[in-house]
Amino acid sequence: MHPDVPVHPGAPGWFRRNLEVPFTDEVADVDGTPIHFLAWGETGRRGLVFVHGGGAHAHWWTHIAAAFADEYRVVALDLSGHGDSGRRDVYRFEQWTDEVIAVTAAAGIEGLPVVVGHSMGGFVTIATAALHPEMISGVVIVDSPVTEPDPEVEASRLKEAFGRSRTYPSVEEALLRFRTVPPQERYLDYVMDHVGRRSLVEVDGGVRWKFDPTVFGQFGGGSIRGVALPYLRRIVARFALLRCENGLVTHDIGDFMYEELGRVAPVVELPEAGHHPMLDEPLVLLTALRALLADWDHSEPHRRR
Repeated sequence: MHPDVPVHPGAPGWFRRNLEVPFTDEVADVDGTPIHFLAWGETGRRGLVFVHGGGAHAHWWTHIAAAFADEYRVVALDLSGHGDSGRRDVYRFEQWTDEVIAVTAAAGIEGLPVVVGHSMGGFVTIATAALHPEMISGVVIVDSPVTEPDPEVEASRLKEAFGRSRTYPSVEEALLRFRTVPPQERYLDYVMDHVGRRSLVEVDGGVRWKFDPTVFGQFGGGSIRGVALPYLRRIVARFALLRCENGLVTHDIGDFMYEELGRVAPVVELPEAGHHPMLDEPLVLLTALRALLADWDHSEPHRRR
């Protein structure tokens, strides 16, 4: 835990302990752009890699990822245009997969890692597993609704939500404006405070959000949900989908993804969770991840027929 980032006074012990797990800030160069990542645990261990959603950053995962530091070499990266990574003139979905692979290679992981991706980061994780099957042993997708292209869910809506950059006079003022896309009914104040403070950078006149607002104007007019669909059909690594009870992966979408994956990947519901389960039900998410990883240590995967 960095001393310059205070912890919410209402944070429980488990949360404080996870923030106190030592980590390092690292950088890998990908096509001339610095890609920042956090790393916990000793090098030379098997790997666990976390990929954030759109407009988010690596520290959305800190209180989850740190819990695995005793057993894994754990990594959470900032995709280009997010967090403390560099920006690009043009963002390409496939280039984000290259960033995941480059960070995995730079992090000192032994063997093939399991990659966990949330929302847009789940789409990136699916494509990473399809494009680099020799580099990943398994993927866990958290509430990423891969569907046929859907005109109701299009890139322009993300551009509307994230496309404006504003400077706030203070951190406290910015935190009052901290919102998620989509919004959800419940949040844990201490998690939102931590994630929000890590989302800001000092600029002339105050602070602003770290992400590049041009990212979401570069996916054309089609659905970002459909971008990962062709890659979903090519997955050969172990796969699990965690759908949030109050999230974006409805039962119908979960069934669709189950069929596309050859009816061999578990689809597990996180009860009471909104689309961002690390913000409202982090212990449920953590338990689900622990259960999956423990099972994968001791079972043989079903294979697509």
